[in-house]
Amino acid sequence: MAKLDIAKLELKLGTSPETGLSKAEADKRLAQYGANEISEKTTNPFLKFLSYFWGPIPWMIEAAAILSGIVHHWSDFVIIMVLLLANAIVGFWEEYQAGNAIAALKAKLAPHARVKRDGAWSDVAARLLVPGDIVRLRLGDIVPADSRSLGPDAVEVDQAALTGESLPVSKGSGDVLYSGAILRQGEADALVYATGGETFFGKTAALVQEAHTTSHFQKAVMKIGDYLIVIAIALVTLIFAVALFRGDDVMETLQFALVLTVAAIPVAMPAVLSVTMAVGARRLAARQAIVSRLAAIEELAGVDVLCSDKTGTLTQNKLTLGDPVSVGGESQDDLVLDGALASRAEDQDTIDMAVIAGVKDAAELKDYTVGHYQPFDPVHKRTEATVADKSDKTFKVTKGAVQVILALSKNADTVKEDVDKTTDALAKRGYRALGVAKASDGGDWEFLGVLPLYDPPRPSSKDMIAQAEALGIDVKMITGDQLAIAKEIASQLGLGTGILDASQFGDTKAHETSKLDHDIETADGFAQVFPEHKFHIIDVLQKHGHIVGMTGDGVNDAPSLKKADCGIAVSGATDAARAAAAIVLLTPGLTVIVDAVQEARKIFQRMNSYAIYRIAETIRVLLFMTLSIIVSIFIRVTAIMIVLLALLNDGAILSIAYDNVKPSPKPEAWNMRRVLGVSTLLGLAGVAASFGMFYIGEEVLKLDREVVQTLMYLKLSVAGHLNIFVTRTRGPFWSIAPAKILLIAVFGTQALATIIAVSGLLMPAISWELAAIVWGYALVWFLFNDQVKLLAYRIFDPAAKPVIDQRKTAAPAAA
Repeated sequence: MAKLDIAKLELKLGTSPETGLSKAEADKRLAQYGANEISEKTTNPFLKFLSYFWGPIPWMIEAAAILSGIVHHWSDFVIIMVLLLANAIVGFWEEYQAGNAIAALKAKLAPHARVKRDGAWSDVAARLLVPGDIVRLRLGDIVPADSRSLGPDAVEVDQAALTGESLPVSKGSGDVLYSGAILRQGEADALVYATGGETFFGKTAALVQEAHTTSHFQKAVMKIGDYLIVIAIALVTLIFAVALFRGDDVMETLQFALVLTVAAIPVAMPAVLSVTMAVGARRLAARQAIVSRLAAIEELAGVDVLCSDKTGTLTQNKLTLGDPVSVGGESQDDLVLDGALASRAEDQDTIDMAVIAGVKDAAELKDYTVGHYQPFDPVHKRTEATVADKSDKTFKVTKGAVQVILALSKNADTVKEDVDKTTDALAKRGYRALGVAKASDGGDWEFLGVLPLYDPPRPSSKDMIAQAEALGIDVKMITGDQLAIAKEIASQLGLGTGILDASQFGDTKAHETSKLDHDIETADGFAQVFPEHKFHIIDVLQKHGHIVGMTGDGVNDAPSLKKADCGIAVSGATDAARAAAAIVLLTPGLTVIVDAVQEARKIFQRMNSYAIYRIAETIRVLLFMTLSIIVSIFIRVTAIMIVLLALLNDGAILSIAYDNVKPSPKPEAWNMRRVLGVSTLLGLAGVAASFGMFYIGEEVLKLDREVVQTLMYLKLSVAGHLNIFVTRTRGPFWSIAPAKILLIAVFGTQALATIIAVSGLLMPAISWELAAIVWGYALVWFLFNDQVKLLAYRIFDPAAKPVIDQRKTAAPAAA
């Protein structure tokens, strides 16, 4: 319907500009097409909350809770349920805080519209409009539904938030007026042909609802959970098989299974990772970057392609006067002055303001008095002013479309060739050209020259792009502007001029799809982009294995901001863009993104270190317990000891969120082969250390079995917690100094664990001498484990930077 002849469209919709629809027909169509509003998919909050109890890690926690109930270990049951609820509440609250993009989009629709029904104009709620309605649009109105202009005059429409075009566009009779666009000049009647979800605006909102992605962070946690649950199931199955073979008591075997399951659960893992990201989010907020979805921090650390909106992001979204081109003998300064006299500041027109701002000495304007002033209108396409100077000598000045001003001018034949060359050259560079003419003492108009206007890059954009590329991020510019403008801005920013015309995407044949995908991946930017193009661009990049960041500010950016791995709404963004984005910038430009990327990479390092630590600890305790049960009916560690290990170790390890780290110079990504490989080797080393301690206690020191239990608890606690100093660095443990808060937390909790063991709280007591032996033994194995880690990295990450290089460069870095 957007291209159908107006007369045929009126016939198809059964309406006419003279009478519009009847009220009865409008009511009938409202029932047929539905309200002119964006439908919103909602999820029951209670069902959403319950979803946090579904998944590998929640299943493990729930299994432990069930086993606790079966064997009547109610204290364990309560502790496990509290941890389960805490994880669910943290996750639910985080998502609740993210905001609703669809609600923000709905708020952008015009609330009321002037519509003709039964031949009379009336004011109705915009949601009641239907296809076939005739509406009247005036200066400043928001177009309430997709419509075709009925004229008679052309209007200027600002649709930047919808299409990304930096300048208002002229719309004549028959042209499409998009829902959500704003009339900047003129007024017109229009024929509504699409409402609600069928509008360009509505389809944009539908794309937002369709854009659902699972973060790499969520995928990593699920993989870790899968790995641990497989190990737990295998070992529990092994224990039951051995128990059945030996004829062990069923309840006693269930108790073993409970202890084993509790040991297998990384109960605090989701909470620790969330807290680490939350602390990082506060640091980013201090850098003027607000995080609305915590997982986006981890995504930002891995972004290797940044798709940046041009207008208002890379550029200032502010028309600026370029170098004037004089053809009539006037100086450049006088040419600008004449153009400024044909402008009026109080109208706040963007073009007028740009020309006035171009006057070098604003005081000169006070030497002239403007009498009659004719503002710009889409029909005449120029402004005109009658001006008197200090000596009361009057003259006229005009500015406007070059061809219009040439048609007025007496000297057009003389200057036309030069003017056409100048205009063409400016157009190729993306400039908009204005002609200026002057008429003295009632004489003829004389063409004076051309004023070029353009939206200049932000002063910081070029440096930001260079810094981003130094961090391994490929920046691609996206704009709704013409190809020439895109190439000129890209050239100025040092992006390259490999710009694709997105308007050609729809013409791609099936056999050309792979070539288009390759062109998208290698392009420096994209011009004439619509929302579905942005969505497609990001989808292609993601399918090719890229982690994609997207910046934007308009309604047209909302779908792609939601679709991207990390959507970033820039300063001054619309509510829709802010709600769809994961990160919102509060300062203009993108300079803060570089800071945010570096901060995000530090946060990733902390999460990666904790993940390796947590898996290694789980394997260490799990395998030790299993082998202990298989070789003997003597339980080395009780369930309450396992719970104490979890509470003390995971509680203190929250301080890793404040640890010192060195950010990677390249985008980060979860390397599960490395994470699981390194942690497994460290876990196996821990098992060997645990059996060594057991041998010393039982065979060398000849201790009672109850005392050996406490000895083993203290060894598992101290040696386990020292492991965080092993896993927190890629190089030797001393290559980056730990944060004071981490040192205090680790040694503070282990001092408490030592006091519990020596005092005999919840377990048999041991002497201070035995506690000292445990500490000495744990420190020796700590040094050995550090060498195991270095070996593990050489095995599972051979392509990484050599450790010796990191020793030279890894200075302590406060995060």
